[in-house]
Amino acid sequence: MADVAADRDAIRDLLARYTYNGDRGRLAELAACFADDGVLDYPGASPTGPEAIAASLGSGTRDPRLTFVRHHITNPLIAIDGDQATARSYFAVHSNFGPDHSGTYDDRLVRTESGWRFAYRRVRVDWQAETSLFRRMATR
Repeated sequence: MADVAADRDAIRDLLARYTYNGDRGRLAELAACFADDGVLDYPGASPTGPEAIAASLGSGTRDPRLTFVRHHITNPLIAIDGDQATARSYFAVHSNFGPDHSGTYDDRLVRTESGWRFAYRRVRVDWQAETSLFRRMATR
């Protein structure tokens, strides 16, 4: 019999690992949160697989003033169905000048031999500050 509470806890841990690693620039560790054929669908790109995800996130130029990044995840709605799950969460990002951007994560997850991983993560940016140090990405 499945332990739904343990699965929910493991999925919340996955959401946090993605965020902590991304905020610290540890792209290989962030990408390891994805299944081998997992997709990260974010404004401007949809790489498939951990290697491509890390490469995509590491491409482009970064504003040198950007030295502080913190993603805050709230209200995760998690639904588990055997070895698959979905999650939807809000996120808010703070950077050097305060609130930077916010939006939603829509996730499909799969249980692998290594634990829960993202099969598909869609990042939707609903709002972005005029002073944002990130490239323009608002999708609303």
